[in-house]
Amino acid sequence: MIEFKVTGDHIPLIQLLKATNLVQTGGEAQIVVTEGEVMYNGKVDYRKRLKVRKGDTVEFAGETIRII
Repeated sequence: MIEFKVTGDHIPLIQLLKATNLVQTGGEAQIVVTEGEVMYNGKVDYRKRLKVRKGDTVEFAGETIRII
């Protein structure tokens, strides 16, 4: 499990995937989101501009990211 501390109110999902090094580029992050490969709080989510906040969990590529 990856614990990611968000500064401010939220972080966009695309930026979160890049910041945790699960994808290399923003373009790659957009592709995996639109193809339904990312789960947000236990459900597949297709929103590229999703605002991830403290207490949320994101799952991708066998990794779970918990936002603290």
